[in-house]
Amino acid sequence: MTASGVLRAADRRFRPWKNGGGETAEIVVAPPGADFESFSWRISTAIVAASGPFSAFSGVDRVLSVVDGDGAMVLTVGENEHRLDAASNPLAFPGDVPAAALLEGGGLLDFNVMVRRPLRAEVTRGPFDPARKCASERARYVLLLEEGAGLERLDLVVLATAAPALVAALAGTNVLDARIVG
Repeated sequence: MTASGVLRAADRRFRPWKNGGGETAEIVVAPPGADFESFSWRISTAIVAASGPFSAFSGVDRVLSVVDGDGAMVLTVGENEHRLDAASNPLAFPGDVPAAALLEGGGLLDFNVMVRRPLRAEVTRGPFDPARKCASERARYVLLLEEGAGLERLDLVVLATAAPALVAALAGTNVLDARIVG
């Protein structure tokens, strides 16, 4: 993490998914250095280039948001289908229930927040409100969906370490606001 509290999209490196069916770029993981079996929470972006199953994560809940791409994905979680595109609200679902994506159109880029129970993730899409607080919040991150305050689209701001002036300057910017609570 940078001292500025900004994790730049340009610095992300993609690697194969846990199940080998796509690519992911880990942005932040707690505790630092944790792997897929030991994280408390993990935030990443993923390139979904083809239809197929999602990796299973026992004891983990996920919140998925499409952030870029032509078309949509129909995400089937258990028996339920959810159509997601770049305008959809984030979708929360258990990571240990079988899930698969069917792409409608080209590939997509998604934003994925995973938390190990009993933690919870709350992700909202819309204008950033720095004054919105949550008493049981452990961490809060905002993924920029547009340029703002000198930052690029898809940069992630770590609110705990970002300069107060930067946080204030981002007010009203379209973001995905991700909170880890519990």
